[in-house]
Amino acid sequence: MNISSSVVRLCGAVLLGAAGSACSGVSTQAAAPAPSTALLQQLRAEIGGAACDAAQQCRTVAIGHKACGGPETYLAWSTKGTDGAKLQRLADAYGARRKADNLASGMLSNCSAVMDPGASCSAGRCVSGGNNGAL
Repeated sequence: MNISSSVVRLCGAVLLGAAGSACSGVSTQAAAPAPSTALLQQLRAEIGGAACDAAQQCRTVAIGHKACGGPETYLAWSTKGTDGAKLQRLADAYGARRKADNLASGMLSNCSAVMDPGASCSAGRCVSGGNNGAL
């Protein structure tokens, strides 16, 4: 192996490891959020504080897309302050983006089904009924 191929391998390892820009002079400024990250931020903004007065106001929305299919997780939200139709459109867009991301990256998953944990009103806020690795 010659020195130039060693440098190429080292640069590839650094870039794959996201360790910095030592090999190419790439700027270390923060990049714009990935489309899926921006959609997740919009989802969270739409849900807001998920304020509730009663459990009947609390719902969950499936979000994301596992490589084998199905949602990655569920988020609790409240009908008191959230437009359910808008939230579902955002969740659908986020799921489609995550599916595309998974296909593009060759992502694999454990293929386990993530069950809807339900939601309840606790201390004036809708909360997920279980720990499912929420994003």
